[in-house]
Amino acid sequence: MNVLLALPVVLPVLAAGVSLTLTRRPTAQRAIGVAVLLVVLADAIALLVSADRGGPLVTQAGGWPAPFGITLVADRLSALLLVVSTTVTTAVLVFAVGQGVAARSPSRSIPIFHPAYLTLVAGIDLAFLTGDLFNLFVAFELMLVSSYVLITLNGTARRLRAGMTYTISSLTSSLLFLTAIALVYAATGTVNLADLGRKVEGLPADLRAALALLLLVVFGIKAAMAPLHFWLPDSYPTAPAPITAVLAGLLTKVGVYAMLRTQTLLFPREDAWPVLLVAAMLTMLVGILGALAQDDINRMLSFILVSHIGFMVFGLALFDVRGLTGAILYVVHHITAQATVFLVSGLVVRRAGTPAMRKMGGLLRSTPVLAALFSVPALSLSGIPPLSGFVAKFALLRAAVATGAALPLAVAAVAVLTSLLTLLTLGRAWVRVFWSEPGEPRRSTVDSTPRPGTRVMLGAASALAGFGVLVAVLAGPLAALSGRAAADLVDRRPYLTAVLGAADGNP
Repeated sequence: MNVLLALPVVLPVLAAGVSLTLTRRPTAQRAIGVAVLLVVLADAIALLVSADRGGPLVTQAGGWPAPFGITLVADRLSALLLVVSTTVTTAVLVFAVGQGVAARSPSRSIPIFHPAYLTLVAGIDLAFLTGDLFNLFVAFELMLVSSYVLITLNGTARRLRAGMTYTISSLTSSLLFLTAIALVYAATGTVNLADLGRKVEGLPADLRAALALLLLVVFGIKAAMAPLHFWLPDSYPTAPAPITAVLAGLLTKVGVYAMLRTQTLLFPREDAWPVLLVAAMLTMLVGILGALAQDDINRMLSFILVSHIGFMVFGLALFDVRGLTGAILYVVHHITAQATVFLVSGLVVRRAGTPAMRKMGGLLRSTPVLAALFSVPALSLSGIPPLSGFVAKFALLRAAVATGAALPLAVAAVAVLTSLLTLLTLGRAWVRVFWSEPGEPRRSTVDSTPRPGTRVMLGAASALAGFGVLVAVLAGPLAALSGRAAADLVDRRPYLTAVLGAADGNP
């Protein structure tokens, strides 16, 4: 079991090193990347099954006992997100392989892509599995370095500017995170999450509130929670399609996961948190109103991404099993749907030769498959039954109604409005891109004859869309699993006992 916990981090790092030595053998790089991610996916499934049956799995690196060593933990929440994230990163990598084949030009092959991508995967996996704040910081830095390389591939001026915006915002968050870690360590003498779960309760109430707000700001920047979202719409749309898909699908959700983990484990609450409820409402409205004003399809999807972070924050803000269940379901749904819609958008832009929707139109006749593929995640994001977005939103609305309080009900009303505006925005985009006649002449960047690389890209996007449908089909078992994961977040004892032992694990 120790090996199983370490593999999702160690394997991608080792594979990145090997891939770096094979820069002149792109076929070998592709094979290694896909093979490693498939192994990690099998490992993640094994961790999820084991954690669901027997409780959290823990390993202490080097044999040092907690809280002194490096702790890796896989509970229901982290293992579930590990499975979903690895599924998405595998599909996106296959899409990227197809994109490289479709380019049909050795000069367009970028040798650094696969090492950087595998390092990004290692950072994501470490964030889900780490049991201490400092290694969570390390995970975010791994993701920052890798994602900067990936965003700025090909080095155009626009991508470099976007990369700088992304990097400056991330470094600001990192500096705040280091400050928070220093303050936490000064106050408690530990950075181990389980140990902090015991010791933070003994701190003065004002200090606990300050630390909770500081960590909320840190992870709010990384999750693109309004008003800390300003960096995202300028950063993601400029990257290559597979990079935009994986960043949009996963990096912001790692920030949401960090909020879920730290706020419930370190700062548990009996009632809903008004600060988070207001932030959730603001995030929904700012994001969807920004999306309505966009003509660039990728910027529109980026603002929708911001908007739907508010749904996850809404579930966390309720601080009960029902709300957290809805938040977990929404994270799973959104990782899949958002990555899928960005992959399809990449294919649309490639076909149309422009991201401007006013220059598109009529693609339904030439590429009906893209129209169908775009519809599946779009309808899911809009909350149309019976897709996974409806299941997650219904769980959140039920949780809000169960509280009976005015502010949660107000946020629920905003959530319904946001869903309707999402349907309006994506429906209008579908009509402009696929149904209507193009408003301006456009230039196609691909031949009309399907090529092997294009078929691989379509296959990867279709597989990811199918996985999103599978999430809806398995809504019952998934909701039950999410409920058990949410109960673990509320009742911290299983986590604390698994890491610290029975004697020290009682909060």
